[in-house]
Amino acid sequence: MAEWVGIGRRARRCYGFDEIALAPGRVTVNPEEVDISWELSGRRFSVPILAAAMDGVVGVKFAVEMSRLGAVAVLNLDGVQTRYDNPDEVLQEISQATPEVATNLIQKVYTTPIKENLIARRVEEIKKKSGYAAVSCIPQNADKFSSIAQEAGADCFVVQSTVTTARHIATKYTPLDLEKFCKKLKIPVIIGNCVTYDVTLELLETGCAGILVGVGPGAACTTRGVLGIGVPQVTSTIDCAAARDFYYQKTGKYVPIITDGGMSRGGDVCKAFASGADSVMIGSAFARAKEAPGRGFHWGMATSHGNLPRGTRIKVGVTGTLEEILFGPAVVDDGSQNLMGALATSMGSLGAKNIKEMHFVEIIIAPSIQTEGKIFQASQRVGMGK
Repeated sequence: MAEWVGIGRRARRCYGFDEIALAPGRVTVNPEEVDISWELSGRRFSVPILAAAMDGVVGVKFAVEMSRLGAVAVLNLDGVQTRYDNPDEVLQEISQATPEVATNLIQKVYTTPIKENLIARRVEEIKKKSGYAAVSCIPQNADKFSSIAQEAGADCFVVQSTVTTARHIATKYTPLDLEKFCKKLKIPVIIGNCVTYDVTLELLETGCAGILVGVGPGAACTTRGVLGIGVPQVTSTIDCAAARDFYYQKTGKYVPIITDGGMSRGGDVCKAFASGADSVMIGSAFARAKEAPGRGFHWGMATSHGNLPRGTRIKVGVTGTLEEILFGPAVVDDGSQNLMGALATSMGSLGAKNIKEMHFVEIIIAPSIQTEGKIFQASQRVGMGK
């Protein structure tokens, strides 16, 4: 599986979404009859997508609308929503900044301390409008923030960092004990992010309700360029899903794998499910929604790092409503809208009646899949040529 890259060093080949394709089999299914739902800790959702916990993507209104449409949006408790009583003013300032000053402005904005009373307020605002309240923070804040959020009525808690392991070594602070943390909370805990079989297996042993897969693939993320780390999403999803399946065989407990990042079009989402994902987490595609608080701009959670930002603010534009992005009708030609229609149609064409059957469709290595026969699209910058 590995090949030599130098004397005494071998490296294995890994694959991203643009390098593979899905091959139709001998059976097809009516797309209107496929089941695209997924389950998290005994609760079933009709849309297998989570909106990423990024300030340019998820606010209170956005989370409520995602819930209405059958999906989940994760609110970032380390962001502007809990630092400012009126986050809209700050978000507007960020959206109006020039590219030259955007990073410095974001760094400044995130130096304002988090107000713990706003954690409860944001959760309560979502719950008052019958929304599903999923919230997220870094491991260092998880113990304190989770207690506040749970008491306020949060439905799910996400512990998320660039790279998360079950064994974190630190002498200057006490690392979060993930196993104790999961046992303490009465609500589902999702942990991320990871990209390998062994780490996934150890994280599953903590008793978590879900695993986020992906390091550095996000549209606004520069981790791969700044730190040089990451594994392409197809390979990382397959590896982590293999750990999920082994854990299920050993314990009888099925814990969903959530592919996080790197998907901007319906085809990417379909490939993630074929690679073994039970659900996916998306940021940039939702940042383009009219309901998104970023006003057509998107920046990653690590953008605000004071000394080593690992993200950048990007302009994605506003292309349609959240409902159009999820269910259509699509008004753009690049596959970034009607994601659920794309998934159902792909599953029908591949003969997969549900998400679990999607895990077994044939994957082929196809580096020309994005370019074969697309010369006019590429030259005119339309459709797949954008």
